[in-house]
Amino acid sequence: MMILLWYFLAGFSAFNALPHLFKGITGQKHMTPFAVVSSPVINVAWAFVNVLFALFFFGLASGAGTLVPPWDAGLAGTNLLVTLTGGFVCAAYLANFWSNPNARLPWQK
Repeated sequence: MMILLWYFLAGFSAFNALPHLFKGITGQKHMTPFAVVSSPVINVAWAFVNVLFALFFFGLASGAGTLVPPWDAGLAGTNLLVTLTGGFVCAAYLANFWSNPNARLPWQK
């Protein structure tokens, strides 16, 4: 029965990450546990905290009790964490870029 709770919490955390990530990378403010109106970068950070929680709960559900589920152990687990880090850096950059009202792409004059 606890396994179902871990899977439920994994899904809850993963899907809670989505609105924060989408709002953040499009430069929009959105509510977080830290404030009623949080900056786009804070929303991206909160989204990635939720992703880490989801991975942790998946690990608990699989019996590993670790951040990375056993099917991603070893080098694959490292690859996943590096991939998430790259995603976080890109998302934080986009959140900062698009929150600027004067943001322009290089080919836009």
